[in-house]
Amino acid sequence: MENTTQITDGITAGIEARKQRGLEIAALAKIEKNKGVWLVPSVTNPRPTKYRVEYDPENPTCTCEDHATRHCRCKHIYAVEYVLYREQTRDGGKTTVKEWMTVKETRQTYPQNWPAYNGSQTNEKRLFQSLLADLCRDIPTPPQIGRGQRRLPMSDAVFSAVFKVYSTMSARRFTSDLCDAQAKGYIDRVPHFNSVLNALESSELAPILVEMIEESSRALRSVESQFAVDSTGFAFCRFDRWFDIKYNRRAIKQQWIKAHICCGTKTNVVTAIEIHERDTNDCPVLPSLVDTTAKNFDVKEVSADKAYSGGESHDAIAKVGAVPYIAFKANTTGGIGGLFQKMFHFFQFNKDEFLAHYHRRSNVESTVMMIKAKFGDAVRSKSEVAAKNEVLAKVLWWIGRAP
Repeated sequence: MENTTQITDGITAGIEARKQRGLEIAALAKIEKNKGVWLVPSVTNPRPTKYRVEYDPENPTCTCEDHATRHCRCKHIYAVEYVLYREQTRDGGKTTVKEWMTVKETRQTYPQNWPAYNGSQTNEKRLFQSLLADLCRDIPTPPQIGRGQRRLPMSDAVFSAVFKVYSTMSARRFTSDLCDAQAKGYIDRVPHFNSVLNALESSELAPILVEMIEESSRALRSVESQFAVDSTGFAFCRFDRWFDIKYNRRAIKQQWIKAHICCGTKTNVVTAIEIHERDTNDCPVLPSLVDTTAKNFDVKEVSADKAYSGGESHDAIAKVGAVPYIAFKANTTGGIGGLFQKMFHFFQFNKDEFLAHYHRRSNVESTVMMIKAKFGDAVRSKSEVAAKNEVLAKVLWWIGRAP
């Protein structure tokens, strides 16, 4: 637990940050009033979403998740307050409301360390190959019995497959990069581009990549003790098609896979990952993610959103000696007892302290978005096996980038 001064400073900083974001929304977005309700557009959700703010100076409400959890003023309420400038007069007891549309945008800026940024960008590819070669060097090659062409060494196959995903190029165009890697001694021989694709299609690759991710994260075991869990989807080039009898039309839906990850909240390093089908629930996956992380790290606390809320998740986190900070659903009563009930009561009576720990969960969302900023939110593979291997290769790249 943090001391009271640290928690108070964190809460104050959070309020000031929400005021700042509310001012930016008021300056840049179109906020409308419809039947007494203010409609505030979302600036982070890519879909056209508007939050409904019922403004009462004493008890304003908003439909966003932040307000539902904290029961305090969110950035959307602050945006309405910046748009509305209340001037009270005593003319017959009436209240005059005046629109204040002269809000100026003020954005806090941070200095950029350009030498460090330029160095990381210009040397990333070279350093990534060196680190990847070190990870692949000790991968054993299964013995091959019988005659025929000798199979590609497993170390070369894994290196080529991961490096191909990193390059974001087609297998044929990527061959020149493999020639450079061979000249530098990272691989023994240059594989055919079909061999690289076959490696991505192999079910043997996934457990190797998972072990490489866990091994890479161990370098930060002395730094990380607070972790966050979340899931994200990656679409791939397959579609479900059917005829909808009810609406008398053809329907189509893109397929996607779901990656469940656990990452540290200081360095954003991924410590555990599992990839399942798109309809897999989040809550049953949490215990295995926490157990995998606990094998390599001293886990002190784990935060997660409402999708992981439940007695099993709390008990799984407590089993490894950590404290769970999981958001509770609106209809939660804590009646199931156990640690779940204790944490629910702690949330009710020490809400600010609870949220100061819970909001570390935003780091796992930042990790996901930084991976997708590099590679996009879809994979290029056409089969489910290759799609899973491709996602694991992307996460492996991120661990090399994590500070």
